[in-house]
Amino acid sequence: MTEQPNNPLHGITLKDLLTELVERYGWEELARRVNINCFKKDPSIKSSLTFLRRTPWARAEVEELYVRLKKSPWNH
Repeated sequence: MTEQPNNPLHGITLKDLLTELVERYGWEELARRVNINCFKKDPSIKSSLTFLRRTPWARAEVEELYVRLKKSPWNH
């Protein structure tokens, strides 16, 4: 495995990232922050992972939200 010190997502799976966001915000707030239907209607980790893996723009938005959460001074 190559070191990637400047990549905040290095070593984090999409499932772990999504699970942490859901635990932090809940589905309703997550849907408000990232406007995609899989977070609004009958949300689940499994269905959301399927959608995010097939939809690069949505995955990028979720990853960006995660990075902002991790860089937030209120996260610690």
